Amino acid sequence: MGGDNAPNDIVNGCIDALKESDGYDVMLLGDVNAIDKIIKKRRFLSQRLKVYHTSEVISNTDSPTKAIKSKLDSSIVVALHMLKENRGDVFLSAGNTGALSVGSLLVLGRINGIDRPALAPVIPSKKGPVLLVDAGLNTNCKPLNYEQFARIGTIYMKEIFKVENPRVGLINIGAEDNKGYETIKQAFDLLSTSEINFVGNIEGRQIPQGDVDVAVCDGFVGNILLKFLEGVGSFIYEGLTGVYKRNIFSQFSAAIIKKPLLKFFKRLDYEEYGGTPILGINGKVIKCHGSSKQKAIKKAVFSAYNYAKSSVIEKVRIEFSKKGAQNFGI
Repeated sequence: MGGDNAPNDIVNGCIDALKESDGYDVMLLGDVNAIDKIIKKRRFLSQRLKVYHTSEVISNTDSPTKAIKSKLDSSIVVALHMLKENRGDVFLSAGNTGALSVGSLLVLGRINGIDRPALAPVIPSKKGPVLLVDAGLNTNCKPLNYEQFARIGTIYMKEIFKVENPRVGLINIGAEDNKGYETIKQAFDLLSTSEINFVGNIEGRQIPQGDVDVAVCDGFVGNILLKFLEGVGSFIYEGLTGVYKRNIFSQFSAAIIKKPLLKFFKRLDYEEYGGTPILGINGKVIKCHGSSKQKAIKKAVFSAYNYAKSSVIEKVRIEFSKKGAQNFGI
């Protein structure tokens, strides 16, 4: 029931996903009457789609912690408990990001050895997907957090995108080793002595160039970077489509390069990459963009299915059981 286009686009996106691929079932949590109306309109009858009624809704204006503790029959709270009780494999939501994050921590808890979970969206680049860690959960980080984000991100890229030895970069104001404020310098030192494939400091422009597979930063920097890139993508799309619609000659040239142009636009479209995992918690949770429409939800279901099949959490648990949390004070 969360998101700007709920429940219509949420339900329709899930139905589209079920129609296009198999291997999984979907349970929709929310107002059963509202959900059933959409399902009946689509004339979609399948045992793979189930509906579970919840009577409360957490809005975007609700206080995250207060909402999680008071709205116990909301879809977010009920679904997180289902996940904890192994009544589901992965939870997908376009609702209140703060409530989803707080709820994930309170209900599922952190994986042992991890100081802070992180949002990790995928960003398109010239050479393939880049994982951005963190994109909004932690605005004030310790050096240790950057190192842990890098380790979790490395495991995710190996498991989900089959990158053999992910290159990790620390987002900074320059590529030189001595750049940045003291916390960043300490994070650089930690990353330099870790077992991961750390390539050093990177500037923001290196991300779309594909110079790294995992880009590490605090949530303040990551959220600004993510929203800026989304805006740039929309600007380029609208600008180019406007140029090619200008007159008959530009329309003719657009027809000639239509296929490569659409392929390029597809790479810029955040909806193609599905949702964003919350990494570091004891459960597979994916956050969809609040403005997600039908297509984005469909893609997010595909991403959720791949995440559910993966061994990301198991590998993270093994990795952090080796080192533990001995450096939490750093």
